[in-house]
Amino acid sequence: MSDILQREDTGAITTLTLNDPATLNSLSDDMLAALSAQLSDIAQSTQKAVILRGAGKAFCAGHNLRQMQAMRQAPDGGAAAFADLFDRCTAVMAQMRDLPQPVIAQVHGIAAAAGCQMVANCDMAIADTHTRFAVNGVNIGLFCSTPMVALSRNMPRKRAFEMLTTGDAISAQDATELGLINRAVAPDTLAQETIALAEKVASKLSSAVRIGKSAFYTQIERPIADAYALTRDAMVQNLAQPDTDEGMQAFIEKRAPNWD
Repeated sequence: MSDILQREDTGAITTLTLNDPATLNSLSDDMLAALSAQLSDIAQSTQKAVILRGAGKAFCAGHNLRQMQAMRQAPDGGAAAFADLFDRCTAVMAQMRDLPQPVIAQVHGIAAAAGCQMVANCDMAIADTHTRFAVNGVNIGLFCSTPMVALSRNMPRKRAFEMLTTGDAISAQDATELGLINRAVAPDTLAQETIALAEKVASKLSSAVRIGKSAFYTQIERPIADAYALTRDAMVQNLAQPDTDEGMQAFIEKRAPNWD
């Protein structure tokens, strides 16, 4: 594994740390490749929750602009390389969404452009109160169109569009009120609060959470009748699990479930 992305498994919780503080943990080619490899490995593991954080002063400042500028030297002006970059970034975002385990962003400093996209793409997010969130590509003439996809599915559309067209950053408090993150906490409690949330998720029956996460994202884009049909099947699948039978019987008998 590259030093650009650090992984630590503590019990059933995996922490991935973006570790390129010199570029504010930009989503460079190496970072995207490392994230993809680790997410593929975690998807096949028995881990129950994932924390995504950044080293240094920021969570993630977005794409690596120096690498992007170098792509312009190609005969086509970089068009093919740019399309490939955004395809690879979209694939990593999809890996996070499709991961069986819930992914919690632990955010500090700045989450900008594709870094803000990553926060929006995570299943949950906690930030310290000093964090700023922005999709500020428009300030350099590049509208954040791909980050817009996740952002506009987390926030009211008019506020998302305002961020996209002005490049202005919002506070952690605003991000909480708008639904971009779950909550903002004091900087000295950020790690503790994030771990506590991950531990609570990890304490639940993993098969139920995995079935539920998949159903959540599948149904949310469907018409309501289709969504109910899909979630009916998910609940039937969940009920067929022996551990769910044990959990329900334990509740009836007023005891703790005997889950391995």
